[in-house]
Amino acid sequence: MHFPFEALAMKPPLTIAVARSALTATAVALLAVVLIGCKDRDALGVKTDAGKQVSNAAAGKTLAEAECKGCHGLDGKGAAPAIPHLAGQHARYLVAAMQEYKEGKRTHTALRTIAAHMSEANMRNLAAYYASLPPVAAGTTDRPLKVFQLGTPYEKGKSLTAPCEQCHGEDGNSKIPGTPSLAGQQPRYFLVAIQEYVNGERKAAPMHAMLRSMSGLDVQNVALYFASQTPAARSSAPAGDPAAGEPLSAVCGGCHGSHGVSIDTLTPTLAGQDFSYLVDAIKAYRTQRKRENMRLYISGLSDKEIENIAAFYTVQKSKAVERGQTLVQELTEKCNRCHGSAADNQSLAVPKIGGQDRDYLVMALRAYRDDKRESSTMHKMSLPYGDSLIESIASHYASQPTQ
Repeated sequence: MHFPFEALAMKPPLTIAVARSALTATAVALLAVVLIGCKDRDALGVKTDAGKQVSNAAAGKTLAEAECKGCHGLDGKGAAPAIPHLAGQHARYLVAAMQEYKEGKRTHTALRTIAAHMSEANMRNLAAYYASLPPVAAGTTDRPLKVFQLGTPYEKGKSLTAPCEQCHGEDGNSKIPGTPSLAGQQPRYFLVAIQEYVNGERKAAPMHAMLRSMSGLDVQNVALYFASQTPAARSSAPAGDPAAGEPLSAVCGGCHGSHGVSIDTLTPTLAGQDFSYLVDAIKAYRTQRKRENMRLYISGLSDKEIENIAAFYTVQKSKAVERGQTLVQELTEKCNRCHGSAADNQSLAVPKIGGQDRDYLVMALRAYRDDKRESSTMHKMSLPYGDSLIESIASHYASQPTQ
């Protein structure tokens, strides 16, 4: 299950929102102002008889009142979008987050500089204070919670596909010769193809004009919907020889997968595709389409050999490459293993995310995806997802009861 868009950047008006976002000073502040001016306050800590430093919530409140309330408030509620709520957060996580800035594992210049002068004692004091506060209840901020009004990305994508069905068929299974099927197509490739039509790099049909009016999120949702549909099987090709085309497809299989079923989200699936479309598309690499490796191979093939290759792929069985119907549910179930109330283990340095500020959650997931925060687990989990899914997941958790 993969749905990545992190490498794409479409030009307006069709801008894929997954382009790497620049993190702003106010947007990523997790204890940004909390840390200012704390380097000389080690005396606020308390020592036990054994000489071990322990946290002091009262001392942490003094620091918070002097330095933090402008952004996080004394009640621990973020004062603006993308500023996280700290109230009721795990103290262990808050300390770990400050340490990550200090060690350069989070990319924010100001916070790195501030954290570099922060003592461990004051980190614990501040963390203890905010952890002691009652959590901010979901929906109590002054700004409205942004949610997907039409449901999940899959449902929203489905609502946008009616115009597509006129040419590409119900659920993306085309019955018009020369028109590609979209069912089961790799979603990231789908986005690249859309951009090429918009940029005039492919021969466009009149219906392609509608693409310019779609937002980047809309295109991502449509891509997920079609990727989740089951391609219809084709029993025969109108021309060409599938048996003769199979050995010629050996070179193709290195990118397009065994029998034309791609496992790379940026490489199209060819299995079960319309014969005439495949012939035209393959020939287009001789002149119009800009893929040097494809051009070098295709230029050495005769028209008959191209028809045989197309015939071979047309009769191959394909499959859906995504599970958009249940994808959000599956992803949140994975998140809940560490972040859910059932896994509420304060011995782990993981944050509570139920009731957290939505914009902050979006920003944090993008940061992990774009490798602007170091976390092998979170990076691997966030990497495949475009902004459409990230925003849906963030909206889900922001609307959940606080833990």
